[in-house]
Amino acid sequence: MPVTTPAGWPTGVPPAHTPGWEDRAVLWLLDQCPPDYRSYAGWRRHPVALAWLAVRHVDGQAAALRQAWREARVALGPHVPPEALGEILHEVEAEGLRLVGAARAARLVSEALEGKVFAPRL
Repeated sequence: MPVTTPAGWPTGVPPAHTPGWEDRAVLWLLDQCPPDYRSYAGWRRHPVALAWLAVRHVDGQAAALRQAWREARVALGPHVPPEALGEILHEVEAEGLRLVGAARAARLVSEALEGKVFAPRL
C-alpha cells in the first residue's frame, strides 16, 4: 500500500509509519504545547500521551480564542482606538483558523500514534 498523508497532516512531519516519523511527530506536538512540556521526559517516551495532551491543549486554546472573539468589542473597545480593535479582531480570527488546523493535525498524529493507517482516497 502506498504511503499517504491525509488532508491536514502537519507540515514537516513525515507520513505515519515511515522511518523516523514518530521523532518528528513528537517535536511537532511539543511545538503545539507550552514550552515547559519539553522538560518532561515522559512525553517523549510516550508519544501517545503527548498527542492526547496536545489535542486537549490546542482545543483549549481554540476555545479561549472563541471566547475572546465574543468579548473583544466590549472588553477592549473602550480602551483601544477603533482601527486597533479591527486589527485585533482580524488577528484573533487568523490565530483561530491556525488553531483549527493545528487541532486537526494533532488529532491525525494522535490517531497514527495509536496505530491507524491512512489509506489514499479514491
